[in-house]
Amino acid sequence: MAQSARSDHPTNPSPAEQPQQDPPRRPALSPSRAGDFKQCPLLYRFRAVDRLPETPTRAQARGTVVHSVLEKLFELPADQRDRDTAAELLAPAWRELSAEQPELAELFTGEPELTDWLKSTGELLESYFELEDPQRIEPEACERRVETELDSGLVLRGFIDRVDVAPTGEVRLVDYKTGSAPRQLNEAKALFQMKFYALVLWRSRGELPRQLLLMYLADRQSLAYTPDEAELNGFERTLEAVWQAILRAGRTGDFRPSPSRLCGFCDFKPICPAHGGTPPPYPGWPGTREDSEGRSTSDG
Repeated sequence: MAQSARSDHPTNPSPAEQPQQDPPRRPALSPSRAGDFKQCPLLYRFRAVDRLPETPTRAQARGTVVHSVLEKLFELPADQRDRDTAAELLAPAWRELSAEQPELAELFTGEPELTDWLKSTGELLESYFELEDPQRIEPEACERRVETELDSGLVLRGFIDRVDVAPTGEVRLVDYKTGSAPRQLNEAKALFQMKFYALVLWRSRGELPRQLLLMYLADRQSLAYTPDEAELNGFERTLEAVWQAILRAGRTGDFRPSPSRLCGFCDFKPICPAHGGTPPPYPGWPGTREDSEGRSTSDG
């Protein structure tokens, strides 16, 4: 969200005196926010429009730490990418994360709890080495930010855990999951994120990924998938339809709740009308509302 740069002076400075500001980012669709809207439009509003804070969890922190360790592991020479090195990177990765987000330290009541949590996180890293040998891989990129604009004007944006390119040119997109592999019925939902990234890569680079690989560290399983052009064209139409539904809701503020068993895990349940709560006033769609100084703002 664009932030207001308040002036200490009673009058506005002249244009020559005004600081340079980055232009506001256009509203965009990420795989997470698309999934939110499909699950519950009101959840999308609370996260993407209101930007309401949520209580962090140990599982989220674990995922962030594991991703950080694996990213740092691939920054090292191949012969140093071993289990011992990954274990040595674990504690520093946690210290770095908790320094950036001090509230995460409150997830643990004492040092023994933190020690046990770090041990369980280390076990996920051990599982990673059962799935592949990082000494035999030279990724093109780790934690790559990707963005593309479709012909319709819809902007797609997100982060890919890893991009591998074979000597023969084939591209593989890799995503690490610290949870368990989904049951067969939930595989389509699990692959939604990867198809999203495959589409972004295809549209931005003109390269159709040869393989999408999901690595589930909790139970040491991998899910590999090969997309084709017809499928990604259809997926693009699906995203366009989701975005049009989001825009319609954005114009009116009519983001309706969609109650499900997942409500029990939602931080916003106390303010959800489906559960007797009252949402905050609708702030307006990004790019159309004004901040306290009268400037238009836009959320990415």
